[in-house]
Amino acid sequence: MTNISIIGGSGYGGGELLRLLLAHPRVELKQVTSRSHLGEYVYQVHPNLRKRTRLKFSDPQALEPVDILFLALPHGQTQLKINQYAKLAPKIIDLSADFRLRDVDFYKEWYGEKHAAPEWLSKFVYGLPEIHRAELTTANYVSGIGCNATASNLALLPLVKADLLDLSTPVLIEIKVGSSESGAGGNMGSLHAERAHVIRTFSAFGHRHTAEVIQEMGVKDISLTLTAVDLVRGVLATAHAKVKQGVCIKDLWKAYRAIANGNPFLRVMKERRGIYRVPEPKILAGSNYADLGFDLDESTGHVVSICAIDNLMKGASGSAVQCMNLMMGWEETTGLEFMGLHPI
Repeated sequence: MTNISIIGGSGYGGGELLRLLLAHPRVELKQVTSRSHLGEYVYQVHPNLRKRTRLKFSDPQALEPVDILFLALPHGQTQLKINQYAKLAPKIIDLSADFRLRDVDFYKEWYGEKHAAPEWLSKFVYGLPEIHRAELTTANYVSGIGCNATASNLALLPLVKADLLDLSTPVLIEIKVGSSESGAGGNMGSLHAERAHVIRTFSAFGHRHTAEVIQEMGVKDISLTLTAVDLVRGVLATAHAKVKQGVCIKDLWKAYRAIANGNPFLRVMKERRGIYRVPEPKILAGSNYADLGFDLDESTGHVVSICAIDNLMKGASGSAVQCMNLMMGWEETTGLEFMGLHPI
């Protein structure tokens, strides 16, 4: 068995990691840290894990060496101690934003501060298997992915991969997000009284996840607009762009099918009848799938590409476990077979 530990296991991302790794047939969970819940049973913070583990949250200073170390700390903390963490495990998967961007100046531009460990940026592989599968098979260090960036990247991936986009026009992506995106700590806007029954745009331009889409898709003229909706889990990204002259709906079908056929967790959802004709985050809760949809106005070249994910799974912990499987040479889908619930 491969020994693993998690630093920062009390948040939503850490809780999902625990749920997935406790059921994973190839790993053994050794330690989970949390300063704020030190000494408490893991299931006292994550009640869905009751009777699945008797682990208690331990002090980060008491960590022992393992084969793989997962880091689920708030942004900015990992880069301060990455040299220390690297001594604990030969392989690290970091869920934070600290090592997602490869260029130090690009990082400063989007995060407004200098990176504390710039020499480490080039060592990390961006943790989205649909883009970096080959690199992940030989990687020792893997970065986290932004959930909004994941939905946006996957929405654009078929179009970019097939070279169908007319990049002389801007790409606009409207993203609707659930409340769990703000994390277990939350803020005033996360309170039920303020968050329930809302459709509230909270970032019209300039969200930090935009940088990941620019980096991974190579699309510079792009804008993400984020809107909070009355949902706990889920991200729905709706991208508006223009395709090259002469591109037709058959070309899109070919591009989307090729992407779905080459990736075990990507599905094309474009139905002519029924309730679920296009991607819907609700039916993806708890699963690592990403559903893709599209449509095209052939008279104008205006394409709409849609991606739905569970932000805590495909947008964070699920992709992290998928990356671990690739890093270790295991079947990519191991421990990630849950299909989601319907109805929910």
